[in-house]
Amino acid sequence: MLHIAIAQMRPTKGAYRENLDRVGEILREAAGSQVPPDLVILPESALTGYFLEGGVAELAVSAEQLATDLAEQHDKAAGPPMDVVVGFYEVWRNRLYNSAAYVALGGGSPDIRHVHRKVFLPTYGVFDEERFVEAGTNVSAFDTRWGRAAMIICEDLWHSIMPTLAALDGAQFVIVPSATPARGLQPRDGQEAPANLLRWERLSEDCAAEHGIFLAVAQLVGFEGGKAFAGGSLVAGPRGDIKVRGPLFEPAVVSVSLDLDEITRARAESPLLADLEMRWPHLMGSMSLQGAARPGGVPKAVPTKRAFPETAGEGPDALSIDPELTRRWLVEFLADEIRRRRGFQRVIVGLSGGVDSSVVAFLAAEAFGPENVIGVRMPYRTSSSDSLDHAQLVIDQLGIEHMTVDISAGVDGLVGDIGGDTTPARRGNVMARMRMITLFDLSAAHEALPVGTGNKTERLFGYFTWHADDSPPVNPIGDLFKTQVWQLARHLGVPDVIVDKPASADLIQGQTDEGDLGVSYATADAVLHRLLSGHRAEDLTELGFDDAQVELVRHRLESTHWKRRLPTVAMVSGTAIGEYYLRPVDY
Repeated sequence: MLHIAIAQMRPTKGAYRENLDRVGEILREAAGSQVPPDLVILPESALTGYFLEGGVAELAVSAEQLATDLAEQHDKAAGPPMDVVVGFYEVWRNRLYNSAAYVALGGGSPDIRHVHRKVFLPTYGVFDEERFVEAGTNVSAFDTRWGRAAMIICEDLWHSIMPTLAALDGAQFVIVPSATPARGLQPRDGQEAPANLLRWERLSEDCAAEHGIFLAVAQLVGFEGGKAFAGGSLVAGPRGDIKVRGPLFEPAVVSVSLDLDEITRARAESPLLADLEMRWPHLMGSMSLQGAARPGGVPKAVPTKRAFPETAGEGPDALSIDPELTRRWLVEFLADEIRRRRGFQRVIVGLSGGVDSSVVAFLAAEAFGPENVIGVRMPYRTSSSDSLDHAQLVIDQLGIEHMTVDISAGVDGLVGDIGGDTTPARRGNVMARMRMITLFDLSAAHEALPVGTGNKTERLFGYFTWHADDSPPVNPIGDLFKTQVWQLARHLGVPDVIVDKPASADLIQGQTDEGDLGVSYATADAVLHRLLSGHRAEDLTELGFDDAQVELVRHRLESTHWKRRLPTVAMVSGTAIGEYYLRPVDY
């Protein structure tokens, strides 16, 4: 039997030594378990975090240095001999790679059995690996103390040729360190997990069954710059069954014992690998002949930028969410981003009496406890009394700390000092910015981080006051369309009177969001979703959308990109911030 442990870690960004000490703790825990593992598997980039941008060059180490560091941790653990697989950023022959090392520890000097350098570097969507590391060029199996293994990293598994080559080279066990950002909130047949993790599970099952191998995926946990690594590590058996799963959104060590003789039985029942081995030389010969028949031989691969294929669906339920998964995801995001990464124990939320700020208050109360959430009502003299009353409903229901700051004198004083004839829109902008001044000053007074309350629809429409609504550094609902916020609000128990009333910024008397926008949120969200998913505006009429409303939405989207970016800076050097000097927000 092969006893393995998968440690889905939450690394501290950029802290190699701190994360290495955490690996040491894992090894000590493993050594003290009733059945110590023969093999401990850690995720991709486990010692630094994944999204490093230019920080890769600062944190990359050689495999030899990594092996020495792991051996020191193993010695401190005083455990039996064990093997460790860990994903890390590597410097090798003066080049940088995203790599995984298999190191045998115990009984003398550490023995590096193999280093795999990631071959398929995702460079699309949120990914930009090819800018910071180079691609490996091969995959091969290698011998260990217990049998024959191979390693591939994250997206390598999505290219079926990679595990196929490993199996053809004799691998009994394919190990996949991974750091996959979670995507997809849609309900999926009662399975409460991000959509792409369910795809990972299907992929692992199919790959293991096709080749008659064991396959383990070790996933990262935590949040990096708002992107969730949701855990959900797994081991698939040679018949395509899942042997063990890791929990979602939690660091954990999951253990399982694998009977390698099961491979023999599975391959006897379904000899697909043997069939492939027999035909492989002919298939490769066919490839060579086809290449020779083409003018110029086999065409070179052309790298392409492409959208991630798992964007939300196209049907009528495309904007439906699994509200319980969404709740858990966003509560974990708040706790991780604010408490663990930024060191704040308390938060402050501006309560308008609307659904967006109410949802954020509910999430924050769960993430930090109601005693650590400050709700602030900030009325202007023309504000609706319902806004104050509805904000108070949230305060009372959650039992959070609260205060009321009337901004009328501040707004009127500034408008008066500026002089001239103002407009309702200009006064509304002053009100929005005065509220942010209030929140940030109270933040300093109470050491509580302001939390944003803007939804995705407003952000895409530019329907917010620049340097006001968009100012808080953390926003849990900024990737939820307005209609999705309403779904979540009902699940959380936000009072119906808040969820059901027409949405309004309440900056101008009688104002409603949909009146300002000229389109309902239901229509706006459906059009925005399809535009962001790659549809052309002219194609949406075939789906039944009104031409004028599609054009209205498209124009608002295309004319407000500037509001979603930092100020444009004249670039005059080769070290311009955000262009050449690149570091993630949580580095």
